[in-house]
Amino acid sequence: MPVEIKRAYEEKSDQDGVRILVDRLWPRGKSKGELGIDHWMKQVAPSPDLRKWFDHDPDKFSEFKEKYKDELRHDEEKAEAMEELKKIVKNHSKDVSLIYGAKDSTCNHAIVLKEILDHQRV
Repeated sequence: MPVEIKRAYEEKSDQDGVRILVDRLWPRGKSKGELGIDHWMKQVAPSPDLRKWFDHDPDKFSEFKEKYKDELRHDEEKAEAMEELKKIVKNHSKDVSLIYGAKDSTCNHAIVLKEILDHQRV
C-alpha cells in the first residue's frame, strides 16, 4: 500500500488510512481527536541535536538525509522503532500516512522516512 506524508495541521481524511505521527513532540494546539493518530512513533524522529543542526535549511537537506539515515541505522532505539514502522506499513491492507508537524513540506524528516519505506516495498 502507498505511503503518504501529511502535515499535522492539514485536515484528516478517510484516504489517509493508518495515521502515524513521526515527530518526537505532539503538534502544538492539536488534540488527540483532531489528529486521529493510530500510532505515535516518536522514536523514529531525528535526535534533538540533528534537528537543531538542520533547522529545516534546504541547503543542509542532503547532508541531513545522510545523517538521519545513519541515526536510524546505528541508534538501537531508532533502529528498533524503524523496524516496527516497516512492519506496520507492510502488514496494513490500507494506505499509511506519516504525519509530521514541520512547516516545510519539501525539507523534513518524513520525506526521508517515506523514501526508506517506499524503497523497502520495491
